[in-house]
Amino acid sequence: MNRHTNEAAYTGPWTGSALRRAFLDYFAARDHAEVPSSSLVPHGDPTLLFVNAGMVQFKNVFLGTEQRPHQRAVTSQKCVRAGGKHNDLDSVGRTARHHTFFEMLGNFSFGDYFKREAIGYAWEFLTAVLKLPPERLWVTVYRDDDDAFRLWQEVAGVPAARVLRLGEKDNFWAMGDTGPCGPCSEVVYDRGAEHRCAADRCGIGECDCDRWLELWNLVFMQYERDDAGRMTPLPRPSIDTGMGLERAASVMQGVASNYDTDLLRPLISAVEAMSGRAYDEGKPGFPFRVIADHARTCTFLCADGVAPGNEGQSYVLRRILRRAARYGRALGLERPFLCELVPVVGRLTGDAYPELLTQSGAIAGTVRAEEERFQETLSGGMKRAAEMVAAARAQGLRALGGREAFILYDTYGFPFDLAQDIAEEAGLGVDRAGFDVAMEEQRARGRAAAQAGDEDQAGQAALGDLTGLKSEFVGYALATRDAGASTRVVRVVEGGGAAPAIVVLAETPFYARAGGQVGDTGSITVAGGEFTVKDTLSLAGPHGRVIAHIGEFSGRPFRAGEEVAARPDPERRMRVARYHTATHLLHYALRQVLGDHARQAGSLVAPDRLRFDFTHPGPLTASEVREVEDLVAARVLENVPVETYETSLERARAEGVTALFGEKYGETVRVVKIGDFSRELCGGTHVDRTGQVGILRIVTQEGIGAGVRRVEAVCGPELLAYLREREDLLARAGEELRALPHEVPARVAQLLAERREFERRLEGLESRLTRSSVDDLLAQAQDVAGVRVIAAAAPVAEVDGMRALADVLRDKMKSGAVVLGAVAGDRVNLVAAATPDVVQRGFHAGRLVGEVARLVGGGGGGRADMAQAGGRDPSRLGEALKAVPTLVERQLDGCGQD
Repeated sequence: MNRHTNEAAYTGPWTGSALRRAFLDYFAARDHAEVPSSSLVPHGDPTLLFVNAGMVQFKNVFLGTEQRPHQRAVTSQKCVRAGGKHNDLDSVGRTARHHTFFEMLGNFSFGDYFKREAIGYAWEFLTAVLKLPPERLWVTVYRDDDDAFRLWQEVAGVPAARVLRLGEKDNFWAMGDTGPCGPCSEVVYDRGAEHRCAADRCGIGECDCDRWLELWNLVFMQYERDDAGRMTPLPRPSIDTGMGLERAASVMQGVASNYDTDLLRPLISAVEAMSGRAYDEGKPGFPFRVIADHARTCTFLCADGVAPGNEGQSYVLRRILRRAARYGRALGLERPFLCELVPVVGRLTGDAYPELLTQSGAIAGTVRAEEERFQETLSGGMKRAAEMVAAARAQGLRALGGREAFILYDTYGFPFDLAQDIAEEAGLGVDRAGFDVAMEEQRARGRAAAQAGDEDQAGQAALGDLTGLKSEFVGYALATRDAGASTRVVRVVEGGGAAPAIVVLAETPFYARAGGQVGDTGSITVAGGEFTVKDTLSLAGPHGRVIAHIGEFSGRPFRAGEEVAARPDPERRMRVARYHTATHLLHYALRQVLGDHARQAGSLVAPDRLRFDFTHPGPLTASEVREVEDLVAARVLENVPVETYETSLERARAEGVTALFGEKYGETVRVVKIGDFSRELCGGTHVDRTGQVGILRIVTQEGIGAGVRRVEAVCGPELLAYLREREDLLARAGEELRALPHEVPARVAQLLAERREFERRLEGLESRLTRSSVDDLLAQAQDVAGVRVIAAAAPVAEVDGMRALADVLRDKMKSGAVVLGAVAGDRVNLVAAATPDVVQRGFHAGRLVGEVARLVGGGGGGRADMAQAGGRDPSRLGEALKAVPTLVERQLDGCGQD
């Protein structure tokens, strides 16, 4: 076996950082390119919610649709398994080794070395570098993989008795139902008999206890599986391996759990300090482990541009964050505390992921904002949930309705598992199927609004097989010019029905929608025919990018192979280029004014406006908006050149070029450089100099998620139209107020002061009306089983006023019960209250007001002494109030029993 002298340098202590570095250095010394971890957000792969394995960023390399300049690679890949098909969320904290976030160490061969070398590298690293005792290492292979069975003995000297053959479930890997696949081989570490389970047969493949730790998985990718299940040997077999950093750390640090390693234990210690409670490995330690795991996941996801929200990755982040916050409450932490763990995560892993340190403040701000939002909604949501649970129990149901659970999710941000916990505490289940139906209905509405994605899918479907197709974009030089290109047609789809008409050209000057920039429009012509291009899409084909021109024919359709003239709309293209350069200037200015944490999180570059999403914990102040606009204006007036050049991704990173998190870049990248102050990776079209942008104005700003802001801006002709519109509005306001434009603010202030005075007088009048109504209402009291009961229409309709009036009546009566009803618009408001002695006799305001509310088509509830409800049928209010004495009598007869 080939030995390398530098391995002697690895003497420990084996911290998580030292393990990561040792692994990367070991394979780098063996001609593996050290490839940085990709973002946790997978790019261009709709099958995954998050990157969940080291091979994800190399998926297209294994499929043969992407080439890399190296045939060997090594990575430490950030991974998240929470949501979607790969979900370890429910196991977190319950086992010693499951996490939502973890790091996967892996070495890869793209048609270079195969089983012999992969086995040799793994054994040498484990036994020579980490110096693990060989006698504690076991190996599993696929049952039919005689080569691997032999090589483990021949290359590594593992006795045949410790090489176990297992079935497809354990030792065969596939990328999907079809495609590359192959047997795999796992290295298992024996922790010792003291960790064995109570099963009769405690062994590898027979139990899942903590004695047998799956340490490293070697995948031998050697077959291609077709639709019929037939497997054909690949011409260039490949290697994909993965070893969990946390598991390796637990072995090297001699601890029984991943949570006791230096990667996680400091987080638990921080929670101990904040909560004043001690952690132990038993059940009381469960919340500590959940919080430690989730704090890492939240920090890394926020660093990669994910913000809490209600869809996809954002929803998973929100669910994880709120789950951790809920377990914090179990430890007495009712204030925002996860935000205080963000810098702890940064200190633990910032050496490998410096963005955790540079963005620490912004990430903590995002987390704090979501924690505060959850705290705000928690009390209201818990109250609403309690009402739902009470209603379900009153109706004799065994489960909380799915739509009710969805209301808690949609309105109050409660993850499904939180609704499940609340229901379980009351002895109820939750209708998951009904929840899923409500969720799918919401998603369907969202899909109906997302036309862009539908167009991409429609274009892909209409073109069918993309084999043999490839397009070259030749339009950068035309960004601000009225010119076209002579080119050749390679495929035509005439369209019809739901299928769009599509033209694919060998070379095209039309920019395809990408990077937030809209696709070009224009025309493609030939003698006797014209194709009006309404949009341009970019589709991923097996041989490269395919640019699809979407539109309609007039005259004869084109034929594949004929020469055509392609000409984008020059005026529209210039406007789009102006806005794309303006987007770069805006990004630069935001980072200058707000800080480096203000990173792009999305954009739209259109011919009439730009929209820019960026990470920032709160709204921009008026002075910050003005400062950003002034900075952009200064750069525009400098009229500096806008230049582009291509370089390697590695060189661009070294130069500090700004890249979009979550975006996937090739080895060669295009840089857009503006003066000496802005450099970004970008494939879009731009103007030649900043002076062509014109003055920029931010016209709107809003929050679109915790820690993410959105601004819209206009420049050029659109800014002139915007300013004229505002001037017209000011002039019309002046006419209505009978004031000159410059007098409008003072006139509005005067009118508002007059209105406040009017409202103050009105409130005083209503207060006097309420006091004068008390005697009238007291006179309506009835005797019900020895209890004075008032059931009447209230003179005020707002709930707060009704509650205050009920308090007054209750105090005046000294002993009694009150039920008030009032019509507020198209709804009914109800309030019930009682004195303590009446409550002791069996009266329950919450149950009573709920029964009354059902008579007016509603519901509600609350405490025994005070409760409120509502309904949707004002016409039945009188009937409902008449029923109150009978309902009260039933309660009193029940002697307080439920």
